[in-house]
Amino acid sequence: MGREPPGAVTHRIPREPPVPRMLDVSDAVRAEIGDEEADRLLAGENAPGSYDCTSCRTPGDSEQERTSTVLFIGEETAVLAFAHATCLPSQVVQVTEEQLQGAVRSFTADTGGVRNAPEQAVLGITSGLVLIAGELHPALVVEPTAPIMRPGGTGVGDDFLPLLIEQGFMPLTEIASVPPVLHGWSVLLAMGQLHAVLQPGGAGGQPVAWWQAHQPLQVTEGWRAAANKHQQVLMFAAPVGSIGRQPREDLLRDALDKAAANGKLVAAALPLAGT
Repeated sequence: MGREPPGAVTHRIPREPPVPRMLDVSDAVRAEIGDEEADRLLAGENAPGSYDCTSCRTPGDSEQERTSTVLFIGEETAVLAFAHATCLPSQVVQVTEEQLQGAVRSFTADTGGVRNAPEQAVLGITSGLVLIAGELHPALVVEPTAPIMRPGGTGVGDDFLPLLIEQGFMPLTEIASVPPVLHGWSVLLAMGQLHAVLQPGGAGGQPVAWWQAHQPLQVTEGWRAAANKHQQVLMFAAPVGSIGRQPREDLLRDALDKAAANGKLVAAALPLAGT
């Protein structure tokens, strides 16, 4: 039983080789992940076919369309994500460990050790003009989409405001005056668009992105004019669920005032970088 008759031909189904991917791996990314890993990605061994673009968050297919590898690097963690080549070039992005850990928690897929793009928007940012002492000031309001935990933390809770206070942001109980300038931090504007919020680099190095736009964000002419006038931007930050997406500046101000009254708002004035 089970023996093949004489002269029988056994057909073995060969294992299908990996499908090469249409990946762009920049020199900077290759230098970080190594030639061996980069070659495996290009050969299709470790790269997913389908993915969610880390920029526009819509589906992509690295077998059918040019795809960029984007490496997010924190202080202790590195995560490889994928983007349509038409959305982002292949690059290395320096982010804070808190931001990266928050993103990892919301990742939607894990394919053979290479994690797909997060459900991103770990930090939601809204721009608006805030009236203080009779004068309009450009402001950015930052609110995470989920609680932010301290690296290595195991408990429940939200460390977003304590972490910012440790960086020099001031707790507010009301918005009555312009918060003090936080030196070393800055807001990067280029060609009239918002690109990033920068924080000091480690050991006195170059500033790194604390938050970076997936695509440059448009701001109003009034906001840009106020930023150029004051040469600084006020950044307000509140924990998840404190502000929400407000469609009008008056509603945004009401939400800020309420968050301050509830002890859930910190702020600083950040110098303007760019124009």
